[in-house]
Amino acid sequence: MTEHVLVPYDDSERSTDALAFALDEHPDAAITVVHVIDPSDFYAATGMEGGAMANYDAIMEHQNERAENLLAEAREAAAESGREIDTDHVVGSVSRSILEYVEDNDIDHVVIGSHGRTGARRILLGSVAETITRRSPVPVTIVR
Repeated sequence: MTEHVLVPYDDSERSTDALAFALDEHPDAAITVVHVIDPSDFYAATGMEGGAMANYDAIMEHQNERAENLLAEAREAAAESGREIDTDHVVGSVSRSILEYVEDNDIDHVVIGSHGRTGARRILLGSVAETITRRSPVPVTIVR
């Protein structure tokens, strides 16, 4: 029996679908929604290079605020379903951080949204959901 479900959450429709699925399919389980802040995204999105580290604190503050807003949305969605959930955010590589969260927090199932990449994009960019599925010590459900 599933007792504690982890739902990785970002601003995608797929992660919202994953949360809805977890709420519906695991009515008796504790659900934790986690958002991962990946510092490498700061540089990819802004084109910053090594000399821009002076802005790290401001960027991190913005990312923490964004994470809190996303997690508030998740709590509201759960409340609309009559459920309370736990939320958390961590900093690091997305796949690695999710897997570490599973191991460190007594998670026994992961429900994750698929971003639906196919073909060359999937091969070139990889897939967080696929990495989690391959490396997770607990069952994983991918919601499409």
